[in-house]
Amino acid sequence: MTVTRDGFLGGRVTLAQPARGFRAGSDAVLLAAACPARPGETVLDLGCGVGAAMYCLGARVQGLRLTGVERDAEAARLARANGPAEVIEGSVLDLPPALRLGFDHVICNPPYFGATTAPAADPARAAALREAAPGDLARWIDVACRRAGPKGSVTFVARADRLADLLGAMAPRLGGLRVLPVAGRAGVEAGRVIVRGQKGARAPLSLLAPFVMHAGAAHESDRDSHTPQAQAVLRDGQALDLG
Repeated sequence: MTVTRDGFLGGRVTLAQPARGFRAGSDAVLLAAACPARPGETVLDLGCGVGAAMYCLGARVQGLRLTGVERDAEAARLARANGPAEVIEGSVLDLPPALRLGFDHVICNPPYFGATTAPAADPARAAALREAAPGDLARWIDVACRRAGPKGSVTFVARADRLADLLGAMAPRLGGLRVLPVAGRAGVEAGRVIVRGQKGARAPLSLLAPFVMHAGAAHESDRDSHTPQAQAVLRDGQALDLG
């Protein structure tokens, strides 16, 4: 397998990942930026891939104890090589007993597409992007909520058209839900959402103003078109303010 080394957060994080198949990108960085972790706390990354989200989070917040779960053996191997996290190879839906302890924070970038979606040609990419069975997103959320400790946070990034599924599974278990739409450009429908909740919180759901990734009405050249806010998160490692 051919592996590339790619920089994140303006080169503060460098990760080895497969040259073909599923490759980490901006969604992982946004997920990391949305997690309200503080130094010394524990973080569980469900479906961690090569570790992009948890290592970007670790670059922003020092002293975290990071744990990742990844079912793809090669991705898990690369995640171990990419940083100091404990990486467990296995299915998110069948976690080992060692992971039954409560974490301060659980983050997740689950498969984006439902089980009925036509799979991608590349097997690894298909496994990363498509649910194995109908209802898997709700099962992933159940696992995340169970692994979060008292007052622990749970943060998901997903396609915007999965928002109803996310809220339906998260609202009965978490309070203080914060929904951040992520739009490619101003005036364009959001393509992604970040949803964060907290165990034991009583605050009502909040729908935040969209986070806009690119400036202008269209991409005009090869130059960087990210908005200043997106550059601050994607390059400088700034946290996303979800309140």
